[in-house]
Amino acid sequence: MQLKKASVLVVDDDPDVLTAVKLLLRPMVKEIITEKNPENLPALLRQHTFDAILLDMNFVSSINTGNEGLYWLKKIKQLGSEAAVIMITAYGEIDLAIRSLKEGAFDFVVKPWLNDKLLQTIQDGISNKSGTASSSSLKGPEVIGSELLGESEAMQDIFYKIKKVAPTDANILILGENGTGKELIAKAIHQHSLRADKPFVKVDVGALTESLFESELFGHKKGAFTDARDDRAGRFEAAHTGTIFLDEIGNISLQQQSKLLSVLQNRQIIRLGTNEPVNIDVRLLCATNVSLAQLASEARFRKDLIYRINTVEIVVPPLRKRGNDIVLLARHFAEFYANKYFKTTQDFSKAALDKLKSYHFPGNVRELQYAIERAVIMADGPVLEAKDMLFSPIESGVMEENAPVETNLEEIEKATIISVLEKHNGVLTKAAKELGITRTSLYRRLGKYDI
Repeated sequence: MQLKKASVLVVDDDPDVLTAVKLLLRPMVKEIITEKNPENLPALLRQHTFDAILLDMNFVSSINTGNEGLYWLKKIKQLGSEAAVIMITAYGEIDLAIRSLKEGAFDFVVKPWLNDKLLQTIQDGISNKSGTASSSSLKGPEVIGSELLGESEAMQDIFYKIKKVAPTDANILILGENGTGKELIAKAIHQHSLRADKPFVKVDVGALTESLFESELFGHKKGAFTDARDDRAGRFEAAHTGTIFLDEIGNISLQQQSKLLSVLQNRQIIRLGTNEPVNIDVRLLCATNVSLAQLASEARFRKDLIYRINTVEIVVPPLRKRGNDIVLLARHFAEFYANKYFKTTQDFSKAALDKLKSYHFPGNVRELQYAIERAVIMADGPVLEAKDMLFSPIESGVMEENAPVETNLEEIEKATIISVLEKHNGVLTKAAKELGITRTSLYRRLGKYDI
């Protein structure tokens, strides 16, 4: 069906939204009806046949659960409507909106939306007879960025979220353990954004000392300090009109947080050695393996900065929770390294796959990648065997039998922390208790050893 022959219902308790959608759709569709009160939905569905329904996720109602949109979505389906239901959602409700797809919604749009995108979504919805999202958009292995693969439900949710938030300029916080692929997700967001042809600048802010922090991020003038021999633009200026990715942001000090917050609020930087503000236009992405909520509760991270950097959160699951993605990624890496090292290795024996699937991968995708690279290099034949699957003693905290005994005190402490964390599945409170230190002390050591 063409859009101009469609009948569309918009249900939202925000009159501004209703007016905006009505003005947009009136010349584009056959009929447009708007409704503020979702309780009138049953009567409207009895009186009219709609091709598409735009439904808000939240209303001021007696349901008061935050799931009003899901409630009314189910009602629409129970009443037998075949309309394509498109959820209207805010940034903070994206996880809920993704859940709505499993409840029968066709798609969702994020406020504020692009008009062309909204029209295309409605057209796609009315062209789809079932009114539900096509399985190909949510199922099956997918590549969004280099080596960002996954067919697990958790990764499909992330892929869908990336596609929805990437075209916006929302600040995004990517959370996950070390080695889960947070940087790949940041690059995928940039590649699918409206800034894709602009710079993508990564900064490992957790590794910057107090003295280098301002110079690296904001730049400096010649003579601003001893080694400042020339004028130098900082990373924010380098990322102007593009995307800046601040990795390990959970490890920066309160003083650094204050300086960063000022830049994000004012959208200006001041190079060291000057008083002249420089306007910047950047899309901000951040990542950390530390819970910022816990840091904030211990007064180690400013809550106002948390609000600035995480308009949307993307939580990357550890590899051990991604099911058959382990095999999918292993085969991908095997093919890649076979080509790189001119080997004929292409597949795995059943025993090798069983060994991979039974291992817990504390080092996540990064550890799997290194294990497969080594296996490909050392393998004698075209099939990788279980004996070729050797895992890192660094990640597991287990020393090889014939390895020399570590005598460096810091390395012993680091290995002990890793081992205890793995034992308690990353639960810091339990790990700190077994180690005999406070949770705050454990946080300090995690930052010190970049765990």
